[in-house]
Amino acid sequence: MEFHFERLTVWQEAMELVAMVYRMTRSFPQEEKFGLVSQLQRAVVSVPANIAEGRGRYHRKEFIQFLYMARGSLYETITLLKTAGKLGYLDPVNQELLLGCCQKIGSQLSGLINSLKPA
Repeated sequence: MEFHFERLTVWQEAMELVAMVYRMTRSFPQEEKFGLVSQLQRAVVSVPANIAEGRGRYHRKEFIQFLYMARGSLYETITLLKTAGKLGYLDPVNQELLLGCCQKIGSQLSGLINSLKPA
């Protein structure tokens, strides 16, 4: 079964980012399980969740609002990834990989938002 929002490339990319973050946070210190790991996982999951929820709304304006929330969660994710890098929990190669994905998703979100705004 496929839902309409699953066809959105930005949603697909965001789901990939979720999987990557979950895999990479497995190696974080145990004492971060309820701190940075938890916050990072909640933030990254919120990106595709807000895209999906917004797509399920009846009005374009609501969809745009949820896309803005997804972008806010993406920026939170970026900040937390940079924090993890500064603390030495993410090696520079993986950090750049994740941040590159974030940059791509951010561009896609901005493009989708702009395409939905009234002319």
